[in-house]
Amino acid sequence: MRNLKTLSLLATTVLFAGFVGGCSVLEKGEAKYPTGYDRSVTGDDNIYEEPDGIFGGKGIGLFGKDDKAKNQGSAIGVNSYLWRAALDTVSFMPLASVDPFGGVIITDWYIDQNAQNERLKLNVFILSEQLKADGIRVRVFRQLRTAQGWSDTRVTDDTARKMEDAVLTRARQLRIASGDDN
Repeated sequence: MRNLKTLSLLATTVLFAGFVGGCSVLEKGEAKYPTGYDRSVTGDDNIYEEPDGIFGGKGIGLFGKDDKAKNQGSAIGVNSYLWRAALDTVSFMPLASVDPFGGVIITDWYIDQNAQNERLKLNVFILSEQLKADGIRVRVFRQLRTAQGWSDTRVTDDTARKMEDAVLTRARQLRIASGDDN
């Protein structure tokens, strides 16, 4: 019986020592793999540094704690002015899918009461954390009703460009109204 207690105590001690020893290996952080460039030139000679989390070095700034994100009008990876402007611009259409983290808005088919034989669908992509012209992309899909059902028709690039311009104009209005000078 005494040998069993001693063996149990020894096993517990070895497990605890292994656990503590394993934790001390992680003390310096995760080693970066060499990338092939000369670290002395770039100043990146610290191969042990704290790895970024899943949302980057500072995480997600949902509650306005990050001044840099606030100055860019961004809180979740896309420009907040472009995001709100895009939602305002397509608010007359039913929404099929909205992803604020990825900056994607997909509408459902919309039929205008004055044109019952035509329907439109939009895909809006916010591509930037900054308020700039190439920070948004809109794809427009159009279908016409035929005797066989709905048929895809060509949409000019000008239609998508006009939607992008409408979103950019609204985003600028929102930024001016907020008093953000950046």
